[in-house]
Amino acid sequence: QVQVVESGGGLVQAGGSLRLSCAASGPTGSFHAMGWYRQAPGKHREFVAYISSGHNTNYVDSVKGRFTISRDNAENTVHLQMNSLKPEDTAVYYCKAVTSGWFRAAAGYWGKGTLVTVSS
Repeated sequence: QVQVVESGGGLVQAGGSLRLSCAASGPTGSFHAMGWYRQAPGKHREFVAYISSGHNTNYVDSVKGRFTISRDNAENTVHLQMNSLKPEDTAVYYCKAVTSGWFRAAAGYWGKGTLVTVSS
């Protein structure tokens, strides 16, 4: 059974930083791509960033230049370094791991989420 576990959320003031981590494990072996989505209160879940096993990355425009995604293929872990945080970044952040196909289209495996709260 695949498990995806996030960590690192918390409360931070606007302008501050947080680092989220996600570890995926299970019988599928390596994951083609891993990344993050977020869901703010009253809003739909939105794509944030992903990274492929070849370390190609993609970000939603609203976080470009502030967030950096990285991964350790050997450990099936992915990190999201979030700098210059804004109140609008407040959301539950979900990690997704995909074994094949396009990251944003594949069903993938999801974690339960970690809450990030940015105070103004």
